[in-house]
Amino acid sequence: MINKLITELVSYGIRRGLVSADDRVYTTNRLLELFDVIDYEKVEIQEERELAEILEDLLDYAAEQEILKENTVTMRDLFDTKIMGLLTPPPSVIRQRFSAIYSVDPKLATEYYYKFSQATNYIRKDRIAKDEKWVTETAYGPIDITINLSKPEKDPREIAKAGKAKKSGYPSCLLCVENEGYAGHFSHPARQNHRIIPICLDGENYYLQYSPYVYYNEHCIILNRDHIPMKIDRRVFKKLLEFVRLFPHYTAGSNADLPIVGGSILSHDHFQGGGYTFAMAKAPFDKTFSLKGHCDITAGIVKWPMSVIRLQGQDIDDLSDAAAHILECWRTYTDEEAFIFSETEGIPHSTITPIARMHDGRYELDLVLRNNITTEESPWGVYHPSADLHHIKKENIGLIEVMGLAVLPPRLKEEIKILEHTILCGKDIRADERIRKHADWVAEWIGNYDINEENIHRIIQDEISQVFVKVLECAGVYKRTAEGMAAFDRFIGSL
Repeated sequence: MINKLITELVSYGIRRGLVSADDRVYTTNRLLELFDVIDYEKVEIQEERELAEILEDLLDYAAEQEILKENTVTMRDLFDTKIMGLLTPPPSVIRQRFSAIYSVDPKLATEYYYKFSQATNYIRKDRIAKDEKWVTETAYGPIDITINLSKPEKDPREIAKAGKAKKSGYPSCLLCVENEGYAGHFSHPARQNHRIIPICLDGENYYLQYSPYVYYNEHCIILNRDHIPMKIDRRVFKKLLEFVRLFPHYTAGSNADLPIVGGSILSHDHFQGGGYTFAMAKAPFDKTFSLKGHCDITAGIVKWPMSVIRLQGQDIDDLSDAAAHILECWRTYTDEEAFIFSETEGIPHSTITPIARMHDGRYELDLVLRNNITTEESPWGVYHPSADLHHIKKENIGLIEVMGLAVLPPRLKEEIKILEHTILCGKDIRADERIRKHADWVAEWIGNYDINEENIHRIIQDEISQVFVKVLECAGVYKRTAEGMAAFDRFIGSL
């Protein structure tokens, strides 16, 4: 059995360009060493199986032979990454290949790199396929929803073990360059199959990689070589614009640099991007305005549930200067009537979530106004999903959500299934503690539909999408009301 599995895996590596045919024997011997196999005979393979199937069988073998000491999800992930690390070429090889293809066509280069990241199992396609995704038409255009299921749940034994373990400071975080080739441990994912591509943005060293959880097509991360905190400033605007100059088929954006409105990792300077057209990119101007000193730039407010200023132009420096001016004005702007405070007791509240892309041959920069002020009534943030929406989404609204793609918690998949059954059977939603939190929400819309087994799933999906629109409206500092838009105009006037 093990002979067949090793032969299968090496053959897979050769087919996918991970292993040269000249390295077949060498790679086979490395795998034999890993699995403590002395006798080997090449076996003829009758079919080409998916990588996930081959690895699953190898992991089962390792568990049976006690090579894998603990047969848990985390330990299996660590071990199958170690296996794939033996098939993954070193960073220098991948960088040379990427550079050679980039010199021909940047899009071909990223396509190669993305397929490579899937072939090495760094992006676990079998898990990504389990994510539930749909699109719903809304007042702001089509909104994307995904229930993310690709992150494996921790075994209770692993959670307990992690709590007792000595914390390691290497790598400093999940985004550090030191993750490339790192073996990992039960509280840090293995990365022997991980390769990153160096790029230069505004004279600084960054690296391109893909997210292992790919929330959308070619979901990439652009990380600073150094472990330094995120900071939104003029240089960030210029770096994002330079990135889309290097990769004009990609979008690039940054989470904000303050808690509540920022991303999950504020300690390491990084951006996110990819080959996907988000709903925000399709949103039109509500109105345009002029920016003094920037006559070649088109500026305007975007028709979007959050408060967005869009800049369009041909010159990266001119756009960066204009964006920096808007940021400086926003950071110091207070409008008590609109409950906009730049700071309280010396604590700053205002920042921007920026997104760059190419549009009809021009650079386009969206500046989303953010504010993280809290009150006793809203300890999670005034411009954060309100409590009545937490049954669907209560986490921070980061860059991906801002652009119109909801990343919803895995719990919802099971809750939707229970909810469907309960509604179809005419049972009391409040009687089931697993879905009780959805009862008020269901009561708001259930009377609008003639529900049956064929349409209930889609109805619930569409209603979840409408909740997400409300989530985005909550995160908007200026509401799309006459009063809110008048307050937005006051800020535009201050520019």
